[in-house]
Amino acid sequence: MYRSHSCGALNASNINTEVTLAGWVQKSRDKGFMIWVDLRDRYGITQLIFDEQRTDKAVIEKAKSLGREFVIQVKGTVIERESKNPNMPTGEIEVLVSELTVLNEALLPPFTIEDETDGGEDIRMKYRYLDIRRNPVKNNLLFRHKVSMEVRKFLSDEGFCEIETPYLIKSTPEGARDFVVPSRMNEGQFYALPQSPQTFKQLLMVGGMDKYFQIVKCFRDEDLRADRQPEFTQIDCEMAFVEQEDILNIFENLTRHLLKEIKGVEVKKFPRITYDYAMKTYGNDKPDIRFDMKFGELNAVAQYKDFPVFNAAELVVGIAAPGCASYSRKEIDALIDWVKRPQVGALGMVYVKCEVDGTFKSSVDKFYDQEDLKKWAEATNAKAGDLILVLSGPADKTRAQLSALRMEVATRLGLRKADEFAPLWVVDFPLLEWDEESDRYHAMHHPFTSPKPEDIKLIETEPGKVRANAYDMVLNGNEIGGGSIRIHDRELQSRMFDLLGFSKEEAQAQFGFLLNAFEYGAPPHGGLAFGLDRLVSILGGQETIRDFIAFPKNNSGRDVMIDAPSKIDNKQLEELHIQLNLKN
Repeated sequence: MYRSHSCGALNASNINTEVTLAGWVQKSRDKGFMIWVDLRDRYGITQLIFDEQRTDKAVIEKAKSLGREFVIQVKGTVIERESKNPNMPTGEIEVLVSELTVLNEALLPPFTIEDETDGGEDIRMKYRYLDIRRNPVKNNLLFRHKVSMEVRKFLSDEGFCEIETPYLIKSTPEGARDFVVPSRMNEGQFYALPQSPQTFKQLLMVGGMDKYFQIVKCFRDEDLRADRQPEFTQIDCEMAFVEQEDILNIFENLTRHLLKEIKGVEVKKFPRITYDYAMKTYGNDKPDIRFDMKFGELNAVAQYKDFPVFNAAELVVGIAAPGCASYSRKEIDALIDWVKRPQVGALGMVYVKCEVDGTFKSSVDKFYDQEDLKKWAEATNAKAGDLILVLSGPADKTRAQLSALRMEVATRLGLRKADEFAPLWVVDFPLLEWDEESDRYHAMHHPFTSPKPEDIKLIETEPGKVRANAYDMVLNGNEIGGGSIRIHDRELQSRMFDLLGFSKEEAQAQFGFLLNAFEYGAPPHGGLAFGLDRLVSILGGQETIRDFIAFPKNNSGRDVMIDAPSKIDNKQLEELHIQLNLKN
């Protein structure tokens, strides 16, 4: 055996035990007559001691040559440590080494393998295999494993079976751009990597599997934002003979289970709000409800008071920042500068201080009296000591800007606590959204989402008013999952394709396999997919999903460690019948 124990397993109960350990040299300290080496593996660190009075001279000489990250094996005796370290699980003992074998020497790492490293993100991404040796990354990956195991346990106990679906599939229009894979055996034809297993899980319901799940890789070739990966992982689920309420109950319980087992947190309430309410009250469809600051619309009390900026606006809307009436002019100017950033795009901001004596002081006192400002406070639910922040302009754009400001203020006030969890459901999404560029409707979720039964009559006459039988779960201001009741009737699915601009021939060419399956008795069915990467990062109290992915890609979609994507040689291109026509 290379080892009898791990480097995190030994304690005072093992004193006088002969052990064999193996791992990496974390660091060494040479005092001349005595050498200490910290030996590390996945499980922890054990201190080794080489003592010239008790250790063979040849072994000591070999220990003097050890460098950081050398891979070694030692044999020795567990002894009591003279200077104990209460911060280490192995801090009461050390191993007096009798034999030392260097299994592999190592170059000096490009950054220190410590919890607090001197390596920037770029260099750590390039040497990710070294970064994984650091406790923060290692522990994040173990945490992800724990979440995944709890998901599998819960769903299995609920009667779901895990079924794999293909990665090489047919390209279908699902919203984002596909990654495509050329087929050597089928000249001029291509597979696509799945954006989700959507059609396959529906076919599994047609096949009678009843409850399916899969922790599965999905792929989207889209422009990357700071925290988006071209390949990501879903907890993908589907159920037959269910209505929306059945699905919401199952996945509320899954979320409760994860919060309790992983974080020790009991969550009883899962509020349900409509999409329209979310947009009007929070400015987005994934609101963070760990704090209040709901929107207050001010058109009725702020317009037509000789202030032309508000009079010309489609929407005047504000929030009350709790306890911020004491902000200095410098602090308020900093918020104004923040909303003027290109990423937010506001032209300015009006503010009202709700003084503790019940009076009001605003940046527009010239146009509004105390009675006017009192109505603003009532509309935004502002209390004495609060600061009202007001934006105006086109309705959709202004709500998005105020939503961003709401989150920024909450961050500055410390209201977005990582150890607090506030889940909710957003329901009743629009089924369709109008795209000006293509001059037609697009499915807001995907073409297989069922409309609300009571809205089906509106499909041909008022399609923009049709609500989807769809739902998103939101946790701490992040959409962690979404799904819908699916269309299981071929005629209704054909009507949906017509509405989305597919000809009969196009619909048959793209989705004929699904439409044909519906001819053989498709059950009512629906499902949901959680984003595992995002879910794990929120449960782990961190913002970045890359921290919980073993080998992530950077913001350009590149794996800088293996240098991918990369060119392929001409012989491969010839075998695939591909000719490159690159523009300079």
